[in-house]
Amino acid sequence: MNINWFPGHMKKTRELLKEQLKLVDVVFELLDARIPFSSKNPEIDQMIGSKPRVVVLNKADLADEGATTKWIHYYKSKNITAIPVNTISGKGLRNVIQQAEEATKEKREALLKKGRRNRAIRIMMVGIPNVGKSSMINQLAGKKSAQTGDRPGVTKGKQWIRLKGNMELLDTPGILWPKFEDQDVAMKLAYTGAIKDEIMDIETLALKLIEVLIPLHMDKLMERYSLKEVPETPLETMNEIARVRGCLIKGGEIDFSRVANIILDEFRGGKIGRITLEYPEEVNITN
Repeated sequence: MNINWFPGHMKKTRELLKEQLKLVDVVFELLDARIPFSSKNPEIDQMIGSKPRVVVLNKADLADEGATTKWIHYYKSKNITAIPVNTISGKGLRNVIQQAEEATKEKREALLKKGRRNRAIRIMMVGIPNVGKSSMINQLAGKKSAQTGDRPGVTKGKQWIRLKGNMELLDTPGILWPKFEDQDVAMKLAYTGAIKDEIMDIETLALKLIEVLIPLHMDKLMERYSLKEVPETPLETMNEIARVRGCLIKGGEIDFSRVANIILDEFRGGKIGRITLEYPEEVNITN
């Protein structure tokens, strides 16, 4: 599978980010806690430069806790604060706000000494599609300010949003990057739903996911799908899951489309278990 997806609005968003960064005090960089490396836009570091930043590891409730701790320590070694959150429940968001206040404290104090009024902290939130930006905005604003959805590409335009307390946030659409040079990264993005399923071969994607999960999480697959024996291959695993879930068509043949959607939906929803697909020591991090 060769994955490449870069809608036109993402190019415009990249240009918008560069233009608007000078207006904000701090950047919230949202990453998927299950794939912190793969969900990081490699262009963001260059765009942000020395601007204060808080890394938000969203969907931490779906990720392995031990792995998330390793990622927090990794970012700490880079003098960047990373905070695990669940934007659906709001857990961890108070810590994000506190960190934003701390990161902008010197600038705000300097402005006050110059006689400037205590204006709102201006925040920019960036991240790839479907990483949870809209849900986080709604939690921080205390109302439904941003459109949300379980598919990538919901947010399409720029908007300033007043948050609880003395804060304003510049929302931007999620952006990927023009070319996936590493197809392993692209596959992880597809597994977690950052790339639209409509452009994917769902059956092959689900099979590839099973292939990834078997070495480390076969026990979780067996428990979730009530498998009595360990299948010999990823395809046979998929076949067994289909039989257990009744994903059959006329003649007893496997309905691969149906079982593929079940596997992907249940992985993305954490029903198979809390699973992280990459660790700091396993990926080629250059930032």
